[in-house]
Amino acid sequence: MDTLKPISLPAPGADDADFTKALMASFMETGFAVIANHGLDQTKIDKAYQASRDFFALPADTKQKYFDPNGAGQRGYTPFGQENAKGVAAIDLKEFWHTGRELPEDHPYRETMPDTPSVPEVPDFDTATNGIFKEFDSLGHRLLQSVATGLGLERDWFVDKVQYGNSILRLLHYPAQKEPPPEGSVRAAAHEDINVITLLLGADEAGLQVRPRGVEDWISVSAPPGTMVINVGDMLQRLTNGVLQSTSHRVVNPSPERSKFGRYSMPFFLHFEPDVEIRALPSCVSDENPEKFPQITANEYLMERLREIGLLK
Repeated sequence: MDTLKPISLPAPGADDADFTKALMASFMETGFAVIANHGLDQTKIDKAYQASRDFFALPADTKQKYFDPNGAGQRGYTPFGQENAKGVAAIDLKEFWHTGRELPEDHPYRETMPDTPSVPEVPDFDTATNGIFKEFDSLGHRLLQSVATGLGLERDWFVDKVQYGNSILRLLHYPAQKEPPPEGSVRAAAHEDINVITLLLGADEAGLQVRPRGVEDWISVSAPPGTMVINVGDMLQRLTNGVLQSTSHRVVNPSPERSKFGRYSMPFFLHFEPDVEIRALPSCVSDENPEKFPQITANEYLMERLREIGLLK
């Protein structure tokens, strides 16, 4: 298998029983799925990608102004070479930007969810990134309705747990490799995502690979035009006691003929609200599948993982 067959998302209000069944089967088999007819506004997608390219083309010292060395990479800019995969010493060959949720001035989560810096050097940057954040967030809520149904929960079970979730839009730039990369380094080493689910718009260059549980070989995943890759994160894996798998994935270095091209992608990491207690659903615990993970809050788990990947010192 070299890719995943796209699953078509039904129109709002339409019956989605077949979609839910296919989504859950894909998640249980590989931890990933490719969604067609996702409904995101293509104009907003195009503006966000252009804003991303314009930002990463800024001079290094300009971008550096948006790096907070004490911010654990949660908002603003993170320079090339700052992040590594859990358990991997070699750096990932990337730089990235994080846009977080806009909160009301008096919201209690502001203590753990800071504002995103404004970038006046790219005139449309703030509007474009906040616009696509909201598109992703809405779609993520819709997909979680199907996940809840597939798990035998009320359709809106996730709503009050993710409404003000600490979700993040990541603008990713993997620079062109004009010289051979350091030995052992790839664009993104094998890792699992921290969050609930990840939504990923197709990159302009190949490289994404996944390795499901019990499978030795890596599977290349591509998203045809108009589709989106989504995957289970560690928080959903913990919630389901491993019934849904958070799958190892990586972005490998380009082939020699493509090494002169940079790679841009745009994942959205959908998170729980910081104080949500992540504990195994009773329906996912049995004598055959005893509880695997200790209870932990979403923010505690996030901090633990940020330390492991080198962003929180």
